[in-house]
Order: sequence, then structure tokens, then C-alpha cells
Amino acid sequence: MTEAWTDHALKALRAACHTADGPSLLALLHTHDPASVLQQCGDALTAAVFRGMPGGRETAIACTSTLRERGWPGDEVLAEQLDTVGGGAVLVLRPLPVDLEELSGLLEGDPAWGGGRIDLDTGECQPALADTEESWDEDEPESTERWLHVPCAGSRDAYRDMEDFISTLDDQDLARFLGIAIQGPGAFRRFKDMLATSPAQLRRYWLFAAERQYGRARAWLADQGYRPAPPGGH
Repeated sequence: MTEAWTDHALKALRAACHTADGPSLLALLHTHDPASVLQQCGDALTAAVFRGMPGGRETAIACTSTLRERGWPGDEVLAEQLDTVGGGAVLVLRPLPVDLEELSGLLEGDPAWGGGRIDLDTGECQPALADTEESWDEDEPESTERWLHVPCAGSRDAYRDMEDFISTLDDQDLARFLGIAIQGPGAFRRFKDMLATSPAQLRRYWLFAAERQYGRARAWLADQGYRPAPPGGH
């Protein structure tokens, strides 16, 4: 039986992904439910498989099956990536050292900020500045191919995440109260305030929402011909 993701375990997972610590990553995925964090750690797992880490390919096969069964946006992209690396083939999408969380912020943030752009040299995500007269053109390099512009679709998908999360709850009273909370303006704040009464469900929601957001960002990036570069740049 797998353990629930605690704050301590999630901190260890992020550290393992950031430092490309394959053994620690695989150990955490073996003792915890990987389905809750696949989009968040998929690129570090890709790197572990690429480096021939013991147990990496077997873990990737199991995760690929989970991704395809789940079928959220971005899941098939990541499944194909793990399949490709596991089979020893070359990945087609170009690696870009972009942070999926930051990219998600550009894609799904406040539309008033107008999305942003990614520096293709560094992977840095830069938000647009809608309330300033400063133009990016002033600092634009001679080659505009350096930048990948990112549109902003707003919060519709994030709202749908709340609806879909509610449908997963076994606690019917909590589900009913949350369903009421998301009606009308201020839905996100009321939803989170209500969910805060159940810390375990709040943590589960943050993982659920992060998986969905990272997956949508991954899918958008793949449509542009790129993939997040795993630790080590492979």
C-alpha cells in the first residue's frame, strides 16, 4: 500500500527533481502514489530512465500506463516521452529549460496581464506588463526567434478543475458545500476557504490542480514543438 503525500514527502520530491537525484525520486515514487505527481516529476523521471537508473525503466512503464488511463491534457505527451526514452529512441520535441509552474501562470493567469513570453535561450518566463507603456521592442534582440510568445486563456480551466475535484469527493456534505461556494464572483477564494476546513483534502486538491495545470502547460509547449528539459538537459 502506498503512503499519502505529506508536505515533507513533497518537499523531498521537489528536491529530488531539482537536483536530478534519481535514486531518491524512484524511492519516493515506489512508496507513494505516483499518479498524484506524474506531471510534476515526469521530466526528472525521464532523466533517470535516460541515465539507465536501476528501476527507472520499470517505474516509467508503470507511470506511462497510469498516464494513459487517466488521459488528462498533457498526459499522452508525457507518456510518449517516457516511452521514447525507455525504448532508447531520440526525443523529437526540442528541450527547453522552462518551469511548467511559471508557464502555467502565464497561460492561466489574469487576462489583464496578457500572457507573456519565454526566452528560448534561458527558458525564463516573462509576464506581459499591461499597465505600463514600456515596450518589449526596446530590448528586443536582433533575432526575434529568441522569444516564444505565450497567450493567456484566463481561469476557465482552473474553474473546471474545482468542479472536477468536487466530483471526486466521497464526503457528500463537503462536496455540496463546495458546489455552493464556487457559484458567482469570488468562487476561488470561497472554495479554498471552505476546503481549508479539511487539510487532507486541501493538500489533495493542490496536487490535483497542479497536475492539471502542469499537464496543460506541457500540452501547450508540445504544440509549439518543445518539451521541458529534464535535469541534466537531455
